[in-house]
Amino acid sequence: MGSLLSTNKLSQEQLEMALSKVKQIVSSNPVVVFSKTYCGYCKRVKQLLSQLGAAYKVIELDEESDGTEMQAALAEWTGLRTVPNVFVGGKHIGGCDTVTGKHQMGELVPLLTEAGAIANNSAQL
Repeated sequence: MGSLLSTNKLSQEQLEMALSKVKQIVSSNPVVVFSKTYCGYCKRVKQLLSQLGAAYKVIELDEESDGTEMQAALAEWTGLRTVPNVFVGGKHIGGCDTVTGKHQMGELVPLLTEAGAIANNSAQL
């Protein structure tokens, strides 16, 4: 079962290299936001994480030389082609609605704390 993207523009090798890179970034950081600089939803997620005092890594796909490949790899891996594409503690969380929804339900801060992105009492709810 293939993804909805037309990956025929990318070779299988390019896709595999990008997937390897994306997985390495996710496994090396407590929180990763794959983003685009002009995306309002991405800005919202980054603002929320900053307000919570979370340490996170941002990959701006529109500024990466292999951003298109990375976005295709993310779509293959997560089923989500859109940005932001957020990972906490190595686990795929989702996009803006999912992240903000988890925050509203009181689930985001514990995830961030468990991942080591924030100290136990530093987050303001």
